[in-house]
Amino acid sequence: MSSLPMQVALMLGETIEKVIPITFGLAVVFTVLEHFWACNPGAPWWRKREIITDICYWFFVPVFARTMRIGLLIVGAGVVFNIHDADDLIAFYDNGHGPLSQLPLWVQGVLFVVLADFMLYWLHRLFHGGGFWKYHAIHHSSEELGWISAARFHPVNLVLGTIGVDVVLLMAGISPNVMIWVGPFTTFHSAFVHANLNWTFGPFKYLLATPVFHRWHHTSLEVGGDTNFAGTFPIWDMMFGTFRMPAGELPQDYGKDEATMPKEIAGQLAYPFRR
Repeated sequence: MSSLPMQVALMLGETIEKVIPITFGLAVVFTVLEHFWACNPGAPWWRKREIITDICYWFFVPVFARTMRIGLLIVGAGVVFNIHDADDLIAFYDNGHGPLSQLPLWVQGVLFVVLADFMLYWLHRLFHGGGFWKYHAIHHSSEELGWISAARFHPVNLVLGTIGVDVVLLMAGISPNVMIWVGPFTTFHSAFVHANLNWTFGPFKYLLATPVFHRWHHTSLEVGGDTNFAGTFPIWDMMFGTFRMPAGELPQDYGKDEATMPKEIAGQLAYPFRR
């Protein structure tokens, strides 16, 4: 049987192996789309001043997220359900557990997406206030916002945000099998809403987050940075008074609230602890 370090190394290798073709695919798609429908004129994404920083995040975040998600699920199963044996852990999580696991898989998937987006809406608002902003400011530091900026997140932001929400929902009983289609959707949609596109979806802008909707969120706090917190469904912003989509206007300037933010990934990861 392989040692734990070997298993971890294999898992990390598998993650990187999956990220590479996805990255190339997204790069091709958004290079074409941003060429014809750019929201803000300027250099293409691969000529961004901080492109190396974004590429580092693009590969660092999936590896970190997968490792932490598995680790927290193991800890959660041990603390909450008193499950410690490796085979029992696999059997427990394999197809979900409890009442939620009895629902059709597509229903579980819809529940996962809707509940995760609702929880992340409030967590996102939390990160815009008090002592949490210094972690979330890293995500808002990109001045040349593009699809590859989507992964620029501090690990603390990830653990208390998307990773934590995933763990809560999977521990609640939803089958990990929903990630087969939820995972690709969230990856593409996250890149999509950060893309340099002028798309609003017209009357459907209230149903699904669009690039213009989310790019307003990346403007300065006094312009629109404290609006449009929903990652997928703008209905949460409409319900709670944080929706912003000015007719006939496009967002312009990004990353202005943290002008002193380091430009390289190491400095950004250390940034919250130096404040």
